[in-house]
Amino acid sequence: MPPQSSPAEPSLREAALLALLQADPTQKVLATQALWARFQALAGQDEAALDTSCAIPAPAAPLPGRPERPALVPPMEVPHRSPYTPQGLAAMLHAIAHIEFNAINLALDAVWRFAGMPADYYRDWLRVAHEEAYHFGLVSDLLQDLGHGYGDFPAHNGLWEMCVKTQDDVTARMALVPRTLEARGLDATPLIQHKLRQVNTPAALSAVAVLDIILRDEIGHVAVGNRWYGWLCQRQGLEPIAHYRHLARTHQAPRLRPPFNLSARTAAGFTEPELKRLGEYESPQ
Repeated sequence: MPPQSSPAEPSLREAALLALLQADPTQKVLATQALWARFQALAGQDEAALDTSCAIPAPAAPLPGRPERPALVPPMEVPHRSPYTPQGLAAMLHAIAHIEFNAINLALDAVWRFAGMPADYYRDWLRVAHEEAYHFGLVSDLLQDLGHGYGDFPAHNGLWEMCVKTQDDVTARMALVPRTLEARGLDATPLIQHKLRQVNTPAALSAVAVLDIILRDEIGHVAVGNRWYGWLCQRQGLEPIAHYRHLARTHQAPRLRPPFNLSARTAAGFTEPELKRLGEYESPQ
């Protein structure tokens, strides 16, 4: 367990690590919600409670905390099922729930791992963690309505694997997690919604409505990544597009493939030159 800033209560960044270590999804969601509520109650006293300058030692326990299920398999081994069957629809929703569960972990990790950032950085990622926990709850409720729960289907670990690759470089983290892997969700969500509208069952249409909420919020989450990537590049004297291409090659980020949701990406803060060069860098994947 990481050291606490006082006998009574850990700092907000230490509390983010404790939430990240939670293996039970329900407890992780509750811990994340409590963390956001505590942050909001500080009323401007957040910098001391965040302890932004303190490097927190990595815990002995493996990260992130996750339940025994779902089974994690390579991406190509995750079965694809038709959403036109109840089982297939549940599998699709499970994949979305898994993304949201991982997104909670990614936001919490961005809070505890990287010291020395401005207080606004931690404020942004605490809010993102809170909203990802809300999304996970929404999709979990849809799964429950179909007689399933999180863990019932296999999943892959691609999001967290990139988190590990970028654990020593906050600039790489901002470049390759929110504004690359999570930004792919901006492109994919309208396509998923189109399929669900064709299914045209009450469960599928409820999922469309939930995805409207997720897409709205995810634009803001990708914007957070864009904001801090731009800030870090400016601080380090880096040209953002050229450095992004370097990071994508170095960390073997997946190639971005069309169709791209250009309106959502624009709303999330991608510049016109960036949009024109989407998917240009060479990648083995």
